[in-house]
Amino acid sequence: MSAKKTAFMRWIDGELRADKDFARRVDELVNEMKIEQELVALRERRGISQRAAAKLIGASQPFVAKLESGRVKNLGVKTLVKYATALGGKLTLRIEPARVGSRATRRTLRRAS
Repeated sequence: MSAKKTAFMRWIDGELRADKDFARRVDELVNEMKIEQELVALRERRGISQRAAAKLIGASQPFVAKLESGRVKNLGVKTLVKYATALGGKLTLRIEPARVGSRATRRTLRRAS
């Protein structure tokens, strides 16, 4: 049984279908949020405070708070690896193709050629 969509959810679906650039930006933000949520979840599973995590990586607690909330600009893979490793985790980076049939993907591929 699926939940009924609200009027807002139907409106968002329509906007995502109509504006592929908007849909791409939403996808990017959702992917960033997933990373942030995974960092917080790893730290919490380990029972470590932000202050203790900061100490492990040689940073300040405010930096860890910014890292976990997505407010660190130009965050590098090295920083993610360092943070995950310090918390007993492992960073796995995977690049997957977008849906091939989408108009946004076709438009991006045309621009690149």
